[in-house]
Amino acid sequence: MEFTIVSPAPEHADCVVLPVLGEKLPAFAKELDITCGQIFSTAIKDGELAAKVGSTLTLGLPASLGYKRVLLVQLGKEPNAKEIRIAATAVAKALIASKNSSVCLAVSLAQYKKQDNEILAQEFVQALMLESYRFEQFKSEPAPASKLDIVSLLAPKKSDLEAVEAGLVYGLGVGHGMNLTRDLGNLPPNVCTPDYLAATAEHLAHTYDFSCDVLEQEELEALKMGSFLSVAKGSIVPPKFIVMEYRNADKKTAPTVLVGKGITFDSGGISLKPGEGMDEMKYDMCGAATVLGVFRAVAELDLKINLVGVIPSCENMPNGNAVKPGDIVTSMNGTTIEILNTDAEGRLILCDALTYVERFEPAAVIDIATLTGACIIALGHTTSGLYANDDDLAADLLKASRQADDKAWQMPLFDEYQEQLKSNFADVANIGGRPAGSITAAAFLSRFTKKYKWAHLDIAGTAWKSGAAKGATGRPVPLLVEYLRGIQG
Repeated sequence: MEFTIVSPAPEHADCVVLPVLGEKLPAFAKELDITCGQIFSTAIKDGELAAKVGSTLTLGLPASLGYKRVLLVQLGKEPNAKEIRIAATAVAKALIASKNSSVCLAVSLAQYKKQDNEILAQEFVQALMLESYRFEQFKSEPAPASKLDIVSLLAPKKSDLEAVEAGLVYGLGVGHGMNLTRDLGNLPPNVCTPDYLAATAEHLAHTYDFSCDVLEQEELEALKMGSFLSVAKGSIVPPKFIVMEYRNADKKTAPTVLVGKGITFDSGGISLKPGEGMDEMKYDMCGAATVLGVFRAVAELDLKINLVGVIPSCENMPNGNAVKPGDIVTSMNGTTIEILNTDAEGRLILCDALTYVERFEPAAVIDIATLTGACIIALGHTTSGLYANDDDLAADLLKASRQADDKAWQMPLFDEYQEQLKSNFADVANIGGRPAGSITAAAFLSRFTKKYKWAHLDIAGTAWKSGAAKGATGRPVPLLVEYLRGIQG
């Protein structure tokens, strides 16, 4: 799909998309309405286009015109960002399902501030990117692809061009990042191995000119990452520890660090999961996929930040050499951990990564992990769980979540929860029982984050969907890119 910005409108297109504000057409569309015998305004007046935000109506146009049809979309009388997003999604679904190959999409909210036109462009582009996504490379007969090839964003006034271009660039950047994250999550675990994640990181680094280093088994042993390696040893697939550095701000600016859980398949280990639904455990690397998607978006958008990405990646498998319930392992910072359940492995690989990132003297560290089923019980599949040891960092992430409509909710992290992690035989146990399971998992991680500001996003309920719509969602890429855009100098 090719996106262009035009002003004035092109002479030919299969379809022109016009936003409607209550009962008002944009000013530039009125001449076209008169040319067509006022069919747009008549349809709106007669209620053929419902007043509900996101309602659409397709009308055929006279053969003498360069456009075959018009798609009217209801934005509401004074649309806010959420209503624009709803309308954009409705338009994207209608266009992808249509037989249009070229579309002229009018970006006009002339009575509002210029940034509203930027938001309109961004949301339409991002919605088209997400709705056109298909993952069918493993099907021998994939479904026919959408015919939509060319999307022209019409800026009615030349003064709108800058805002529309900014919206297009941001929408494409986030869309590409989300779709990379979705691709990685949807790949089968026999393809998307730790080595595949490392190769993806190296390809991104080469493409966008940032650095990438992949630490192997011997190097991890030298670093004394006993907790991470205890999970990895149950698989014949070797672990990878991926470190990416994007430096696009002043050298003195402390970097933000993203840490992504990269369990490319989670059987549960010796604490084996039930067979039903185990196929979805290929999604247990969506934290890692998120970090890679964010890096693509950030690099494509050329954000003026310093960003480090760290991905500990391995499989969690049962074999004769696998870690067992009751084993005690030693983490990179010397903390001893009694493993009561080998299916609580995400925190075991993350804790060593959280110790490793101290060397970057970070401004903030954010880990992203499909960490606990308990988070799904608490927040369902709508909202990511947010934990933090710094209130300002939490507030900034929550603000970004609202702006991106990528929902998150701050959960408590009181010291009292640490009591559940006490062990008779080691410094800490890796589980704290059924009560407050997502909180005790975060409490475990917090023990390794004393030297910097830290936040944890539990995305177990939001990283993928089950059922008929099964697949990775690309979340929380929008939240994190919005946050990173906000911290630019």
